[in-house]
Amino acid sequence: MITRRPLLVSPLLTPLLSSLTLTAPFARAADTLQPRPLVFPRDHGSHNDTRTEWWYLTGQATDAQGRAFGFQVTFFRSRVEPAQALPGRLAARQLLFAHAAITDVAGQRLHHDQRIARWNGEPPTAAEGAVFASAQDMDVRIRDWHLQRRADGGYRTQVVGEQLLIELDAETPQAILLQGDKGWSRKGPDADQASFYVTHPQLRVKGTLGLRGERFAITGTAWLDHEWSDALLHPNAVGWDWIGMNLFDGHCVTAFQLRQADGSKLWAGGSFRAAGDAQQPNEIYRFRPGEVDFRAQRWWTSPLTRTRYPVEWLIRTPADFYTVRARVDAQELDSRASTGAIYWEGLSDLIDSNGRTVGSGYLEMTGYAKRLTL
Repeated sequence: MITRRPLLVSPLLTPLLSSLTLTAPFARAADTLQPRPLVFPRDHGSHNDTRTEWWYLTGQATDAQGRAFGFQVTFFRSRVEPAQALPGRLAARQLLFAHAAITDVAGQRLHHDQRIARWNGEPPTAAEGAVFASAQDMDVRIRDWHLQRRADGGYRTQVVGEQLLIELDAETPQAILLQGDKGWSRKGPDADQASFYVTHPQLRVKGTLGLRGERFAITGTAWLDHEWSDALLHPNAVGWDWIGMNLFDGHCVTAFQLRQADGSKLWAGGSFRAAGDAQQPNEIYRFRPGEVDFRAQRWWTSPLTRTRYPVEWLIRTPADFYTVRARVDAQELDSRASTGAIYWEGLSDLIDSNGRTVGSGYLEMTGYAKRLTL
């Protein structure tokens, strides 16, 4: 069962939301995004000149009694190209969205909330309130929802909803992982189908999760992704399947595929990093497109949208042949009131080729209800 808080969208946002469903990219005067060295902490922050960007924190946690939860906090930024030339601070040059979810494993339920706000792309004044994404470091906010990088390099997030609460701090025992070629991650056969992609795996989290007025003090492990792009999807791609998994021994594995309408693989990639905290070549193996295969093993149909999702996969990688199995089948997020997408995002187990559960993390599947548009 899924519980959600309805999102009331202002009529002022309706034409902007409609513009985000276009299947063709916005016309832009800027040059196509090109590979470059990443510079931190600036590149933890917002890149307002790019078309789309997201900051993504997921993980698994337990309370003192061993009750298991999954959690997701994602902030999205979308550049509204037609508004870039509009004068004044009232111009909605950017839209900020946020999705939050808690998976209650014992209750086999997903609790979901979402936010949306207009932003002019400039630092806010006191009168405008806290709706912004910093360009200096990771700090993105929609009023009482935020995700930020702390001064000591850790992370903090807060989400306050009517039926859920997420207040977490994350420590960083390992270094960031630059996906792809030093952070430049190909997402299709054409060179411009790529993103800048930074991961921070094996985060140690503690804090509070709240569901319907009940609070749980938790500890656990989390995964943070930050990605920004201009042309993420090939015209023939309808969506993707992706995993980000923290292994219990400190390793981490990323794997993804871009799917065509018939379900076949258009492009694939990922990485395996051995336990440690250095960006050494011998510690990171970056998967090539032909080295990754996703094979669906079991399906679940959403009673809400009638969308059919694979909730168990056999994933072949150079690291191992893994089984990825959802902890709860019903982890679909219906975000038609904000980003417009229907997708599946949920806590899952990672099982090795010997049948041992060796890690946990999140599985994301998009483009099953309809072609994903960004």
